[in-house]
Amino acid sequence: MELVAGNLQFPTSIAFDAEGRPWVAESGLPFDGAPAGGRVLCIDDSGGVVVRARGLRAPVTGLAFHDDTFYLSEGGNPGRISRLTLDGERSDVLDGLPGRGNYHTNMAAVGSDGKLYFSQGAATNSGVVGLDAHDLAWLDPSALAHDIPGLEVVLAGRSFETPDPRRQAQPQSVRTGAFLPFGTGGEAGQRIAGKLPCTAAVMRCDLDGSGLELVAWGLRSAFGLVFLPDGRLLAADQGPDERGSRPIGRAPDVLFDVVAGRYYGWPDFVDGTPVTDERFVSTRGPRPEMVLADHASLGPLERPVMAFPVNSAPTKMAVIPADSPRFPGHILVCLFGDELPVSGPPGARVGRSLARIDPLDWSLHAVELEPFHRPIDVRIDPAGRYFYVLDFGEFELRPGGVKATAASGTLWRVPLTAL
Repeated sequence: MELVAGNLQFPTSIAFDAEGRPWVAESGLPFDGAPAGGRVLCIDDSGGVVVRARGLRAPVTGLAFHDDTFYLSEGGNPGRISRLTLDGERSDVLDGLPGRGNYHTNMAAVGSDGKLYFSQGAATNSGVVGLDAHDLAWLDPSALAHDIPGLEVVLAGRSFETPDPRRQAQPQSVRTGAFLPFGTGGEAGQRIAGKLPCTAAVMRCDLDGSGLELVAWGLRSAFGLVFLPDGRLLAADQGPDERGSRPIGRAPDVLFDVVAGRYYGWPDFVDGTPVTDERFVSTRGPRPEMVLADHASLGPLERPVMAFPVNSAPTKMAVIPADSPRFPGHILVCLFGDELPVSGPPGARVGRSLARIDPLDWSLHAVELEPFHRPIDVRIDPAGRYFYVLDFGEFELRPGGVKATAASGTLWRVPLTAL
C-alpha cells in the first residue's frame, strides 16, 4: 500500500479524469471540527491537492466522471445531483431529491444507454419514523419527513406507539404508521400513491436531468452501484438495523443484480425472506410484522445474488479488468463496517476492510491489506495497473453522538498484482 494523499476530511468518493488523475470528494460532514460543506479535490502526483469545488450540500456521497464532466451526488436537504467541469464550474442536473432522513442521494453512474443512474436511500430504518430519527437528529416537526414509495403501496394498518419528543413540557404518546409522518397512524387498506423522486430506490434520468424514471424500488440503501462489462447493474444494499420503532434483528447486507420491474423487498423482506422469520427477531423490540398488505402488486420479489456478513456495510465497488493478471472480472468491494451499539446490540467489530467477490459463484473473499479505519470507495486506475482505496477516516457512532477524528481520511494505491 502506498499513501497517495492524507489529511482528508471524511472523504467518500474517487474518480479519475481523462488524464488519469485521481479526484476525491469530501463529505462535508463537520465531525470533530472538520469544515462544513462538501469539497472536490484534484490530487497531483506528489499528493498535493487543488480544491475544485466547495460548499456542496453535505454529505457528498458520489463522484462520477463521464465525457470530461464530473457528476456529484449531494445528499443534503434537499438532495441534488450536480455537474462539475474540469475548471470548477458547477451546475444543477437534478435538484429537489429527498434529503432529510437516515440515508441520502447516493452515487451516480452512467450506463451503456447514456442514462445517469443513481440510488436514493430510505428516510427511515424500516419504513416507520421512530425515536431513532430523533436520536440521529433529523426529526423536525416542521419537515414531517417520511419515506416516499416509488410504487403505490397498501398499508397493513400497523402503527407503532412512542413518546413524542417534541412535547417535553407535556409528555404525550403518538402512533405512527409506515410511509407516514411522525404521529400519523395508518389504517388497514390505506393506499399511498407512488411518486418520483422517491426513497429506497434506484432511478435514472438523462444527463441533463430530464426524463426521471424509476428503475427499481425496495432497496433500503444501495450506497454502491457498479456496471459489469456486460451492462448489468449491481447494487450493494445495506440491510435494516436493530433500532427504532420497528427493529429488525441480524439483517444481512446484500448484493442485487438490478432488473427493472422487480420488487426488492424493503421494508418487509430481507435477503429475500419475510421479516417475520425467526432469524430477524430483535432483542430491542417485538417480533417484526409486515407493514404492507399487497406485495404482489409491487412486482416479482427479486432475491439477492449474495449476502454479506451482518453489519459489514458494503459501500462502493470496482470491477477488475478482464486482462488483469490476478482475478480478472472479480469485484472489489469496500466493507465500511458496523455502527454498533447504535445499529444493534454490542458485539465484535465487522468489516472495516476490503473484500473480493467472485461473480462465477458469488463467493466473498478477504483481501489482506494493512488495517483501514473505514474504507468507503475503491477504483481501478485507467491504465489498469493499480486499485485505489479511499478511507473515510476514524469514525464511530455512539449513543449520544459521533466520535470521529478530523483529517483522518486517506487515499491509498495498491498494484493489482498484489491481490
